[in-house]
Amino acid sequence: MSKFFVVGDVTVDQMIFVDELPEAGTDTAAKRALIGPGGAGGTIATVLARLGNEVTIATRVGEGAFADVAFEHVRAANVNTNLVQFDKQNPTSTVTLLITPDTQRTMVSYSGASRKLDAGKLKETDVSSCDALVMSAYSLVGGLQREYAVKALDIAKRAKLTTFIDMGSGAVDALRDRLISLVRDVDYLLMNQHELFTLTGESSISEAVEGLADQGIERVIVKVGEMGSIVVTPELTELVDAWQVDGIVDTTGAGDYFAAAFAHGIMQGYDLYYAAKLGNIAGAMNAMHVGAQTCVFTAADLERHANDLLAVESR
Repeated sequence: MSKFFVVGDVTVDQMIFVDELPEAGTDTAAKRALIGPGGAGGTIATVLARLGNEVTIATRVGEGAFADVAFEHVRAANVNTNLVQFDKQNPTSTVTLLITPDTQRTMVSYSGASRKLDAGKLKETDVSSCDALVMSAYSLVGGLQREYAVKALDIAKRAKLTTFIDMGSGAVDALRDRLISLVRDVDYLLMNQHELFTLTGESSISEAVEGLADQGIERVIVKVGEMGSIVVTPELTELVDAWQVDGIVDTTGAGDYFAAAFAHGIMQGYDLYYAAKLGNIAGAMNAMHVGAQTCVFTAADLERHANDLLAVESR
């Protein structure tokens, strides 16, 4: 297995299930509410570790009970937390999610301690001793965390690590075309269709990925929901069909599961199509569970499902 360095937020998710979103100034009753660990960084690190990899996470949290909740699954998965920074002034990042019956999520995020991640505490060997870097683009939005993320990327490039960045709608909305200069040299850029269109200003996938290629971004993985994902390289553009499942209840963390499984597959030496197939399956499995990190499976589970799908496709 591989050694991963993950940069991204570890949060507490407050999930509230409602029949419909309330109008401003009104009151509505929740069907269900729960609190659990989340955040792109925490979820990606947890899934990579559950798949058998050695994972170190770089993040910053507040002190107290919220930090314990945020790290519940990270610690259970044996992710290395030696580089986690604790903040006495700022609380752990939180995300409040209003989830409607169609599984659509409306989110209110508070970055808290995350944006205070101190780059001065990052040593070159922390990154260079790993095989791959996986980063949530939220880490590039601003504050001290942005300095840390840029420094980690620079070290990874010099050390010739394989690099992955998972975009995130909030990061793309915040940075727009400024994000391209930060991610141009990344090996694999992962995003959903909305993020692709927002980043490029285009309204078709083919024109959007062509525009990215013109700016030097040539390996793009586009997550297209129920259709699966699209793999785009200078040599290949191919739709990777989704794993069709019933009983989708919550898509929180599905994109992070995809990113982790895809990165795992690439570092295992699998081709892009198979790695994206692993990502599709991981995202679908996650969506059948409530919560960002509650779905647990092994690398063998993931590969068994992928092989079964490939056998059906080859008939």
